[in-house]
Amino acid sequence: MSKNSRREEIIARLVELIQAERLRRKLSLNEVATRSGLSHTMVMRVEKRERLPTIDTLLRITDALEIDLSAVLGQAMRAVKRSNPAGR
Repeated sequence: MSKNSRREEIIARLVELIQAERLRRKLSLNEVATRSGLSHTMVMRVEKRERLPTIDTLLRITDALEIDLSAVLGQAMRAVKRSNPAGR
């Protein structure tokens, strides 16, 4: 697996985990947008993977969800590593 495709997989998994947490908490995109100070469109585009989120955007969204970005990122990285054990 190339480094770029690994990065893309990690980001995709990270966004999936963040979206799952939003849904688990029964929060709308608008609620997350309001709490994070981001636009509804930005949050939606991140979740749909139409926009590559910056660290600032990820921090704002995870803060709005009251979750730790580093923990979710670690979870995403472990999931990708498990699905591709030979890749680093």
